Amino acid sequence: MSAEIHYQRLNGANFTGHSLDDFVRHQTVTACWRKTDNDWKLVPNAYEENWSQAQCRRMAEDVLHHINLDQTGFGAFDGERIIGFATVSHRIFGVASRYVQLVCLQISEEYRRQGIGRKLFSLACEEARRLDADKLYISAHSSKESQAAYRALGCGFAEEINEKLAAAEPFDVQMEYRL
Repeated sequence: MSAEIHYQRLNGANFTGHSLDDFVRHQTVTACWRKTDNDWKLVPNAYEENWSQAQCRRMAEDVLHHINLDQTGFGAFDGERIIGFATVSHRIFGVASRYVQLVCLQISEEYRRQGIGRKLFSLACEEARRLDADKLYISAHSSKESQAAYRALGCGFAEEINEKLAAAEPFDVQMEYRL
């Protein structure tokens, strides 16, 4: 790991279908937030998430497809290696607020807790403002650690639920960040 982390808008020149080949998407989960009887409770739920190289390549292809179509992506790089990325949808939605979705925010495991996620989140917020949104919408992983990270960034429960996103990931916590 070098001290020269730099950030760039993702494009076909700095991001390819193999850009995530060395990305470590690993998370050990011990507990998740679940809504029961209109109340949120932290419940034991132990499992491990690991992306295989094939999953990393599928994610890279998906990011590449969308940054050429309907999303803006930002990458954190250690030299030429991408160590974190965030993508923001260009589609505005919502009735009471103008939301854009933070589609993805991922930091390679060995680079977490160094402020990289905070910087990528800040870049995503700048892009959301440029798109004239009022709020960033996040369908966030319900793990204790992921929720703590989003709360530390200032995110809270979404005031307006995007039913399509909530149905796609029923265990996610629907969150927002006021821009």
